[in-house]
Amino acid sequence: MPYRLSLLDKSPLADGESASAALSRTLQLARSAERWGYHRFWLAEHHNAPQLASVAPEILIAWILAHTTSIRVGSGGVMLQHYSPFKVAENFNLLASLAPGRVDLGVGKAPGGLPLATRALQAGSDAALKGDFATQLTQLDGWLRNRSAEVAAEDRLQATPLPAQPATRFLLGASEESAALAAQLGWQFVFAAHLNGDRELMARALTLYSARSGGEKALVAVQAIVADSPAAASALAASLQLWRVEAEGSAPVTVGSEEQAQAWVRQAGNPPHRITPREVPALKGTAAQVHAQLHALHQRYDIDEFIIDTPIVDATARLWSIEQLASPLLVAA
Repeated sequence: MPYRLSLLDKSPLADGESASAALSRTLQLARSAERWGYHRFWLAEHHNAPQLASVAPEILIAWILAHTTSIRVGSGGVMLQHYSPFKVAENFNLLASLAPGRVDLGVGKAPGGLPLATRALQAGSDAALKGDFATQLTQLDGWLRNRSAEVAAEDRLQATPLPAQPATRFLLGASEESAALAAQLGWQFVFAAHLNGDRELMARALTLYSARSGGEKALVAVQAIVADSPAAASALAASLQLWRVEAEGSAPVTVGSEEQAQAWVRQAGNPPHRITPREVPALKGTAAQVHAQLHALHQRYDIDEFIIDTPIVDATARLWSIEQLASPLLVAA
């Protein structure tokens, strides 16, 4: 096929399951993904979400790198607003030194949790000194590029260790603003179509990124559900729903349930707001049907790599879906 497939995993817990079991399944999925031909395996970052075990992608990346040999492993993504750009650079320079040529640093703008978790993560930090997201990402880019190299040694501050092959840098977003920022900094761009299915917006963002980056192509993240029949795939997707929260004084956020949307507003102090349901933009059907949908997106929008998010709750059905999509006859080498 003329496109690559990669995976995004959140280490979901089944009912009554321990985090240890879910994380063990994430490792087994990564090892299987490598065997099946997936190009990348990315770990998400979610906070105060008991149903998800992936709270620190940096730790999971190290663990998975140690138990695989060739697949690229990365974050999808680090929620930069919570952290020091210098420390993020140190973390990923260390990972890139442990596994040269296999580490991806994906950075996201979203909080990865509700306001209670955001306040706990950012406790003690000065928002005025920290700057906006673009400022933080620019700082991170500088540390990764070692821009202090020309400073006298005694005054030099570097995010050590300095890897021979730095982590490949990706900005995750669903806006033209994010596409423009990625191009400005020389980062690769990933359009989050698994959270925002607006095809017109995606087309504008991809076109803008290509124009401003000298012809580079963005990656696109999509939700995909494979089953043994279209009816079975539709049944798996029937319960999926996203909710968008637009609150005064805050950037819009997308959450997984109406209860989470209400909790977000409550934890934010009940500002004037609007909550609207959003259809989950999932590709679904048999493996052949989902690949046909991927191929159509590839042809229409010139997409060469898809990051696959499989939002199936049942662990067995989810693994089967990912394996069927990764038929060696279909996945690009």
